[in-house]
Amino acid sequence: GSDSQLADTAPRIVEHPTDLLVSKGEPATLSCKAEGRPAPAVEWYKDGERVETDQEDPRSHRTLLPGGSLFFLRILHGRRGKPDEGVYVCVARNYLGEATSRNASLEVAGE
Repeated sequence: GSDSQLADTAPRIVEHPTDLLVSKGEPATLSCKAEGRPAPAVEWYKDGERVETDQEDPRSHRTLLPGGSLFFLRILHGRRGKPDEGVYVCVARNYLGEATSRNASLEVAGE
């Protein structure tokens, strides 16, 4: 039948994030694009911990873009903390399974 193309499929990552070097205060985007049916939900993890975006916290400076990429309004970096520096992965999930992207490190350029 012609509806075999409409079979549900587990997620796969079709665009992986790449390492970034960003000056503090600058915007940045970590790319991630996943395919699957039903369309997978994308979550980001930094150093193994889930990244909160403005979906959970309206004041967050991180936004999950419709395609799954993670957008930083500005990279936060201070003497006290480096909240954005680290190793990121994106994970795409639907009921059939999940796919994890390659690791991408985000580094903040020297002062």
